[in-house]
Amino acid sequence: MTAYRDQYASLFNEGRNVVLIGVSNDSQSELGSWLKDADFPFLFASDASNNGGTYAAFGGGLRSNNMVDSRAVIVVGPDGRIAETIESFNQNDPMAYEHLAEVIDRVTPEPEGN
Repeated sequence: MTAYRDQYASLFNEGRNVVLIGVSNDSQSELGSWLKDADFPFLFASDASNNGGTYAAFGGGLRSNNMVDSRAVIVVGPDGRIAETIESFNQNDPMAYEHLAEVIDRVTPEPEGN
């Protein structure tokens, strides 16, 4: 997710009022220690004690073991509605960021005249 943070202004147009929520099975303390100094422009949620229920509440389907096996990303549009649920987000894959940029562009088109 550091690539998203580092490219936030240019690639994602500073989010254009989109909220991202990264959901993983990492515990709150694990997420907290990792995020403490990272300064991410989005939210993270732990599903560790909720058996996948947090992700399911955002419209994600549970896997066969009832857990989110990898990081998932929930994209909330400017209207407050879930615009996209990305079940498996590989933070090391540049294509994942291209897909995420496409989702953001789709839900928040650039104003005409720009």
